[in-house]
Amino acid sequence: MQPNLSLWQIVRGTVRTMRPHQWVKNVFIFGALAFSEEHLWRSTSTILTVVAGFFIFCAAASSIYLLNDVVDVEKDRAHPRKRHRPIAAGIVPIPLALGMALVMLVVALVGAWVVDGDLDFMWIILTYLVVQGVLYSYILKNVVILDIFTIAAGFVLRAIAGALVLDIGITPWLILCMGLLAIFLGLGKRRAELILLNDGAVTHRKILQEYSIEMIDQMLSIVTAATIIAYTLFTFTSRTMPLEPYPVMMVTVPIVIYAIFRYLYLIHRHSGGGSPEELVLKDIPLAASILTWGLTVLVLLIRFRP
Repeated sequence: MQPNLSLWQIVRGTVRTMRPHQWVKNVFIFGALAFSEEHLWRSTSTILTVVAGFFIFCAAASSIYLLNDVVDVEKDRAHPRKRHRPIAAGIVPIPLALGMALVMLVVALVGAWVVDGDLDFMWIILTYLVVQGVLYSYILKNVVILDIFTIAAGFVLRAIAGALVLDIGITPWLILCMGLLAIFLGLGKRRAELILLNDGAVTHRKILQEYSIEMIDQMLSIVTAATIIAYTLFTFTSRTMPLEPYPVMMVTVPIVIYAIFRYLYLIHRHSGGGSPEELVLKDIPLAASILTWGLTVLVLLIRFRP
């Protein structure tokens, strides 16, 4: 720990380690609400329930971020960017980080139990914690391809959580689209790590020796095509979409294609992708396309769904 640190610096460092900027990933929990057959998005109480679920997932994710930064502290110190993380930089003491991780864990589990009395939501939170905080951190992040699938599983679990907290069904199309998009983001993350770390990639993360830029680019091409096709079929065939008098949601397909292509542009021309949430928050065209998609979906649902 660095000497002569003020209490404010430690508090700010602890909050940074909880990574609130990455909470944007948890918007996946709203997917089931938006595309539910029951049209529950018209209910204020239902929306508030999902919002509560969003923040509960934020607490769960922050507990994992805190724990991971403690586990990876030595590797982070050798990383050109991650060495500035508060724990690696000696701003946040390890005992404090572990204590906050425990607090966030308790808040997530108790909050899930309070919001959803039948415990389904709590079980999905617990599953997320086990998969991301234990299996991925200690085992699966060292298994080629499965490491990317595990990252994607975290996003799918968020989508499923949105359905469980409301006790509603979830369309398989939504899971498929979110799963493919999550794999796309995971591949972009691995590609960015390879480029950033270059010859030191293997030293920082052993699994990176199993990947190459060419291999990841091929995978990205496949997943990009699959994601666009899946979303297009989703808009044309899913029973949760307005299909009468015609499948109006198809007008959002070009917006989705633009957002994906913009992301690929940032990956290839600006070495982005290492932190998807930062790209969304910093790149105006990408953020505008996502916002446009969301508003368009909302307007179409209100106008064409009974």
